[in-house]
Amino acid sequence: MASEPSRSVEIELKFDVDADTPLPDWTGMPGVASVAAPEVRELDARYLDSDDAALARAGYALRRRTGGPDEGWHIKGPRGADGGRVELHWPLQDGIPDAATAVLSSVTAAPLTPLARIRNHRTAYHLLDAAGGVVAEFVDDHVTATDARSGVERTWREWELELGAAAPADPASFFAAAEVVVHATGARPAASDSKLAKALGH
Repeated sequence: MASEPSRSVEIELKFDVDADTPLPDWTGMPGVASVAAPEVRELDARYLDSDDAALARAGYALRRRTGGPDEGWHIKGPRGADGGRVELHWPLQDGIPDAATAVLSSVTAAPLTPLARIRNHRTAYHLLDAAGGVVAEFVDDHVTATDARSGVERTWREWELELGAAAPADPASFFAAAEVVVHATGARPAASDSKLAKALGH
């Protein structure tokens, strides 16, 4: 099993929406020429942390996720000044990859045990430029989350908009235009920083 992870930087906007909120109309968005056909993904993520939540307190998240194009083990790091998070990815396997444990060793050496399970019925849409490049990915998520330590289950719907490989040179202007489009539907800025935080009641 390869020990070197793939690395990406996740820069996204998150929104809280109601069950009946209509999807945004991306027609006329700067740099977006078309919207690809929707892709349905069934995602199942198991998050782990130490008993004293050392990873969460340091801004990290460790998960094993099945489903979708990037299934496997992921480490999400703390948010940077630009709001982005570095994400490391290893292929799917039963136990935590040794290389992932090594990355987290500077945060905690304690055993990592189940923290939460997040199941997500996701419909993804690629926003494409005139050349067919992915400017951004918009996802409509219907989430069922279980806090593994309290047993509390929560359900909600949310949207995410994440920059793609063909993202514009000025992401701030693109996101500002996207917020106008999204807020026109009645969507609200996300109250929680992440799905994991919301799963745990934060």
